[in-house]
Amino acid sequence: MMTFIQKAMDWVLEKEEEAAKNCHADPQDVDKQIQLIEAKKETLVKRCKEETDEMEHVLNRLHAIKAQSLKCHTKN
Repeated sequence: MMTFIQKAMDWVLEKEEEAAKNCHADPQDVDKQIQLIEAKKETLVKRCKEETDEMEHVLNRLHAIKAQSLKCHTKN
């Protein structure tokens, strides 16, 4: 499904580019699209960072648990 969406987006962008080359694209409309995509990107980057931080927290806890369990196994 992502491939289809990606191809569709590429097609739309090609049409936008053709329109710009033929002086049929409104720079204000393109600027609005840029702002929309930049905002969406910022949201995704923030969410990704939050999720990555959470994963790092879980991994740190799991490494500590593993270290503790190794202590028990080396005593026996």
